[in-house]
Amino acid sequence: MTQAASPPTVPLKHSRLPSADAVRAVWTFTHLMGTRRSVRDFSADPVPDSVIEAAVSAAASAPSGANVQPWRFVVVTSPQRKRRLRLAAEAEEREFYDRRATEDWLEALAPIGTDWQKPFLETAPAVIVVFEVHQGPNSPKPYYVKESVGIAVGLLIAALHHAGLVTLPHTPSPMRFLNEVCDRPREERPYLVMPVGYPASGARVPDLDRKPLNDIMIRC
Repeated sequence: MTQAASPPTVPLKHSRLPSADAVRAVWTFTHLMGTRRSVRDFSADPVPDSVIEAAVSAAASAPSGANVQPWRFVVVTSPQRKRRLRLAAEAEEREFYDRRATEDWLEALAPIGTDWQKPFLETAPAVIVVFEVHQGPNSPKPYYVKESVGIAVGLLIAALHHAGLVTLPHTPSPMRFLNEVCDRPREERPYLVMPVGYPASGARVPDLDRKPLNDIMIRC
């Protein structure tokens, strides 16, 4: 029996930091990410295309099941398309807040102060719509799609924050209208809508606390 050939490999590029430098580097990153907040008040100042392209490239470095890379990042900057996106999202959100949301869910959202109105989808200079890519005529079968796309979105948020931009992860429900707004095929399923830009002058955010490390990390 002929043995299957091993897949091709390349040398790993890796720089090991001394312990003190590693601690310093990760705490520098931690303090930077600790200033990240979801922002709903955006300036109309444009964002350089090259910044968004670099951030999407960082997101695309995420690991994925079988390296299928099942993601699509649609960058919406057209005022007309952003208007369509906002109107469609608000129609779904009004239905959610008026009919679909449970009392518990609305109570959980109350400290954030959100409602069905989503002006940030129009005022932000760019909106990144993230799609999961499932199997279709021109795409292979993907594995661990939600996990892979979720990791990529986390890297995208970190990269944009590192560039001095603010974001707002937004998930209108249901989201299938995004296929039409963004001209995407059915095998691409909407995952997240994220306005991107600079904060408006005087922008404010909810006064929220993050859980302490002892509440979220367990050694065993």
